[in-house]
Amino acid sequence: MSVFNERIDRFKTSSVKWELTKDIFGESDLWPMWVADMDFKPPQAVIDAIKNRVEHGVFGYTFVPFSTSEAISTWQLKRHQWKINSSWLLYCSGVVQAISTAIHSYTKEGDRVLLQSPVYTPFFDMIEKNKRIVVNSPLLLDGDRYQIDFAGFEKALQEGCKLFLLCNPHNPAGRVWTKDELLKIGELCLQYNCLILSDEIHSDIIYKKFTHIPIASLEDELLDRTITLIAPSKTFNLAGLQASTVIIKNKELRIQFQEQQKRQGVFSLNTFGIIGMEAAYRYGEEWLEELIDYLQVNKDYTIQFLADQIPEITCIDAEGTYLLWLDCRKLELSDKELRNLLIQKGKLALEPGPKYGPGGEGFVRINIACPKDDLIEGLERLKRALS
Repeated sequence: MSVFNERIDRFKTSSVKWELTKDIFGESDLWPMWVADMDFKPPQAVIDAIKNRVEHGVFGYTFVPFSTSEAISTWQLKRHQWKINSSWLLYCSGVVQAISTAIHSYTKEGDRVLLQSPVYTPFFDMIEKNKRIVVNSPLLLDGDRYQIDFAGFEKALQEGCKLFLLCNPHNPAGRVWTKDELLKIGELCLQYNCLILSDEIHSDIIYKKFTHIPIASLEDELLDRTITLIAPSKTFNLAGLQASTVIIKNKELRIQFQEQQKRQGVFSLNTFGIIGMEAAYRYGEEWLEELIDYLQVNKDYTIQFLADQIPEITCIDAEGTYLLWLDCRKLELSDKELRNLLIQKGKLALEPGPKYGPGGEGFVRINIACPKDDLIEGLERLKRALS
């Protein structure tokens, strides 16, 4: 039996996913398949490493040791064929904090920052809350696969964007951008002198037919103009440890980022974030391979269930991530009507598509990183909501 079949009670652990449904959705008795964390334990090596550190018993100030940087560099080379230098690495408590820090580091109030909707909600939030201007080049849905509108993308860059927020793999659409697509993105950003901030937090969860390519790994010019964000949080379900890595080869850009961190009073990670991150990257690969196989089964089951039971909903077949983007437009319901049916009739909490900006209308996002029995329960509730 797979370790991922274990059902773990997450109540009384301050779980956002399980314990804040009333605050977020207005009801407490909902089946939560919304926020992007998994209902699985991380690799045992991570748990053991944290236990060993707890047993030491002294928790003074800590720094990120070279062994952690080495584990990250080794992971990137082995998983993504990207050779990086440990001197390029900086650390943040999370990718969203890193996005905000980068916006402050490389732009000023009133500057234009480019994104591609529908996309991860904090992209919009961090631009707007930091008083920059959102410039949107929406993705195009071609059948059941999203594509980049390169004509629109170039037109947006011509408006004078200082920074482009790339999401690869894409959340919520699940696209893993190809080498050709990334090279075209890079070519245009270089042409219009726009820095690239590449959120690659989902880069380790890639299905078998696809390959994640860090955009900074493609050309020296792109390496010099890209800030790459990674974290073990999605890969190994360690979001609560609050540890992420920022990869910046360009020394000037790296110093700018560091100076902004100092202004914000950010100097290191918490002890357990460091311990957990290193153990995950050093010992978690076998666990990850088993996870991806399990997620593939869950994904296939979901796609088949919808085709058989709710054919009005089309599932965008994700190439990466454990998130599926469901096209509900054939139901001919408003987003409010759909939300009410899910909550009131189905007792199911999914992420509403409009959260992800223009192009999200008529969609919902579902998280399939849970034991299969829990997935089945959620899909049955979806069916009940629409019956």
